[in-house]
Amino acid sequence: MTAPLLHMQAITKDFPGVRALDKVSFDVRRGEIHALCGENGAGKSTLIKILGGVYPSGTYEGQLRLDGIEQKFHTVRDAEHAGIAVIHQELALIPEMTVAENIYLGKEPQRFGVIDKQRLYHEAGQLLSQFGLTLPLDRPVYELGIGQQQLVEIAKALERSFQADIDASSNSMLLVLDEPTAALTESEVEILRQILTQLREKGVACIYITHKLKEIFQIADRVTVLRDGKAVATQSIESSECTEEVLISQMVGRELTALFPKRRLPSTSEDPSSQEAVALRVEDLSTYPSEPPQLEAISFEVRRGEILGIAGLMGAGRTELISTIFGAYSGRWRGKVFIDGIPVEIHSPYQAIQYGLGLVSEDRKRYGLILDVDVVRNMTLASLGASSDIVSYGVIDDNAASQKSEQYVDSLQIKTTSLDVPVNHLSGGNQQKVVLGKWLMTHPRVLFLDEPTRGIDVGAKAEIHALMAKLAQEGVAIVFVSSELPEILGMSDRVLVLHEGKITGEFINDNLTQEDILRCAAGS
Repeated sequence: MTAPLLHMQAITKDFPGVRALDKVSFDVRRGEIHALCGENGAGKSTLIKILGGVYPSGTYEGQLRLDGIEQKFHTVRDAEHAGIAVIHQELALIPEMTVAENIYLGKEPQRFGVIDKQRLYHEAGQLLSQFGLTLPLDRPVYELGIGQQQLVEIAKALERSFQADIDASSNSMLLVLDEPTAALTESEVEILRQILTQLREKGVACIYITHKLKEIFQIADRVTVLRDGKAVATQSIESSECTEEVLISQMVGRELTALFPKRRLPSTSEDPSSQEAVALRVEDLSTYPSEPPQLEAISFEVRRGEILGIAGLMGAGRTELISTIFGAYSGRWRGKVFIDGIPVEIHSPYQAIQYGLGLVSEDRKRYGLILDVDVVRNMTLASLGASSDIVSYGVIDDNAASQKSEQYVDSLQIKTTSLDVPVNHLSGGNQQKVVLGKWLMTHPRVLFLDEPTRGIDVGAKAEIHALMAKLAQEGVAIVFVSSELPEILGMSDRVLVLHEGKITGEFINDNLTQEDILRCAAGS
């Protein structure tokens, strides 16, 4: 067996009060796609930040060898010069710059000392065409959804390290992708899979971090599992002993028997003619002015104790629909909204909260949390109205806020060393639980969940699914968006399918299949 391209030996990394990595050894061979999986907080991102130069040499123990030569990266640029390109979970894009400008940031083609915009856009178009990517090159990144932003980050990494033909002097090229498909549709995931196959054929090695176990078996050659900062197993995908059940058990340290909990619907939601149980009704909701409208004549209802899934391809209008109802849509709209049969007008999230609505947004770091603020302040952020029991005469009662927050930290099993810890110190799954706790504290009648399990591990997914089932059993109406069709089928009582801003399908989830949903999502 040939020597590995990358060898990380006995890597140990400590943060205040926490050992993130404990003597982790890990290697990658040339032309190999090596999957790295584990629960949030297992140490995956920390290991990758060491490899990518984010955590410089000297801040950790252990040895890093590339092509047999010991490396001591002090900056990200050092790692890039060595042939390592990392796409981190936190996207590193300039929102105000266009897609093309972000792709070539720092490497812009120039003419007479001035950026050659015409050549920049031409080369960006060629790059995207080469890898089958479709992106609006001249649009600012902030106008794109998080899924398209992820594709921009992928294109940026491809340009920096892999656009040119790989020659003998570039044998150490290594691409690292941290949750690259968390925000991508099935068709975009397939494009990425084809790109990685092309790179593998050229001898490029790839570290692929994902919580989607199906993807590991579709594309990886080997998989390493991290748990609590330790490498617990490395195995070949072709091994008969490597199964989803085995990986899950290795990741969480226990058997996970039910990702989608079974539950019994309240009798009222089984009777379509019962209007007493309708928590939310929407009639003829459209956004304007736009041609064609982003949303056009959307009508639906959801009952107390019911989970309504909303499916569709990226750009179908799923996020726009729930953000419009919640008063967070930036454009204009028309239509009627009824809560418990009473017509309401909602023009801001504050009004939505007063009417008993809650929204867990798809981009928790941008819209759901204040990252450098502690757990308590994030958890109580939506509960500071005049009728709140943690506000007295317009002043926040810090003791009451802490006690209330601690209840939800305990009930949601949020892993944090203290309530005073800034949420950006928590893992992705625990950050998502803080967002959920924030809205549960408002006691919502209707809870909107936009991609509630995106970018979190299977253990945290199972906990959130169980929480959804529990809330529905308690009478909360839940409307949730997901790009994962197994999740839609596993959790929904009914399913709405959107295509180009219109409802193209509505199903009771009885023998419903992914093919049924995909046909409607494609406009059939």
